[in-house]
Amino acid sequence: MPYEIKKVFASLPQVERGVSKIIGGDPKGNNFLYTNGKCVILRNIDDHSRFVNCVRFSPDGNRFATASADGQIYIYDGKTGEKVCALGGSKAHDGGIYAISWSPDSTHLLSASGDKTSKIWDVNVNSVVSTFPMGSTVLDQQLGCLWQKDHLLSVSLSGYINYLDRNNPSKPLRVVKGHSKSIQCLAVHKNGGKSHIYSGSHDGHINYWDSETGENDSFAGKGHTNQVSRMTVDESGQLISCSMDDTVRYTSLMLRDYSGQGVVKLDIQPKCVAVGPGGYAVVVCIGQIVLLKDQRKCFSIDNPGYEPEVVAVHPGGDTVAVGGADGNVRLYSILGTTLKDEGKLLEAKGPVTDVAYSHDGAFLAVCDASKVVTVFSVADGYSENNVFYGHHAKIVCLAWSPDNEHFASGGMDMMVYVWTLSDPETRVKIQDAHRLHHVSSLAWLDEHTLVTTSHDASVKEWTITY
Repeated sequence: MPYEIKKVFASLPQVERGVSKIIGGDPKGNNFLYTNGKCVILRNIDDHSRFVNCVRFSPDGNRFATASADGQIYIYDGKTGEKVCALGGSKAHDGGIYAISWSPDSTHLLSASGDKTSKIWDVNVNSVVSTFPMGSTVLDQQLGCLWQKDHLLSVSLSGYINYLDRNNPSKPLRVVKGHSKSIQCLAVHKNGGKSHIYSGSHDGHINYWDSETGENDSFAGKGHTNQVSRMTVDESGQLISCSMDDTVRYTSLMLRDYSGQGVVKLDIQPKCVAVGPGGYAVVVCIGQIVLLKDQRKCFSIDNPGYEPEVVAVHPGGDTVAVGGADGNVRLYSILGTTLKDEGKLLEAKGPVTDVAYSHDGAFLAVCDASKVVTVFSVADGYSENNVFYGHHAKIVCLAWSPDNEHFASGGMDMMVYVWTLSDPETRVKIQDAHRLHHVSSLAWLDEHTLVTTSHDASVKEWTITY
């Protein structure tokens, strides 16, 4: 008779060979599955009234605990399966309990609950030793916990990992923060000799990272409410971000605090933003190109006759390159508060996915969905300088090294290439840069340090040697 496992809510180790051990429970909490070493047995235990979320044996094997959405924790004899007690009497937590973890000496239990607290229980006397209040918002619900030697950890709905302090339950020793959703874009900025990385994710969060220690936090206040699609830093030290919430935000990198000011509301969803000197920013939207000056919309090109996808502004501030889904790059001039189409068409090998000027403004790199990077020489009237092949899937991002001799590309093939401008055959290949998802964005901290992000929600730094 064929069978399949439908759900697994908890797995259990067999701590003592030859002794019956529970290895799982059904979602309704009515049945527990265990083995005595020769066969698997399904047994009815109907103490819980709602879903059983976690079952854990004590390290010494003498007891096991069950935690449920009904807010109850039951302790059972590890050999007979008989119920010993209910922690806390009628209820252990005011909300559902999602995880439990035993202390190494099998005398205490750590629990994590949707009531936004974690608790330590003395199982022998059935009492609470410590209660850890983790906050007041929905994201402060506690979904996981671990007692590892002297370390007590809990995981919040936000994805944050909290190091609990037994001596001061009101404040964690440390909180490990990061993204819990896919990262779409990044930017880097150096101030006072210290470099920071800024990453924007699918859920609208922007985090800043210390490039040396990896310590990070999110901006304060209410920011974007949807995916952050592109970010860049202007000459005044402001982070400019565009989002699927139809806004462009200007955020001070000194304050790292969202405010009611510095928000430009657009009529159409933006895809990409680029900045130039003099307070200019160019935003590519669905079927529209918008010019901003000093955080104000001053000009737009509606229905340009092609679908614009990406944009870059020349370091000199006079020329804008817009890449289109039709496989062409078009050049525009910034004239005061208007954009003028120069009528010049640069042909890529496929739909354009990113464009980037070298820092000295001498070259324009264009990558496309046909797995090719094409570099154009600005001084030679944007003539084709070189073509770079190597990716096995669509290229999605580009970034020039500060040395203006190398640039990096990332693709859907999860690979990163660092190319040498003068010789396409001289390259550094980073295979499986992000093993779970494709590379979504690139940036350089210095000539030998490359930063990559991915839909796997991670930020990586790479040391590049030539």
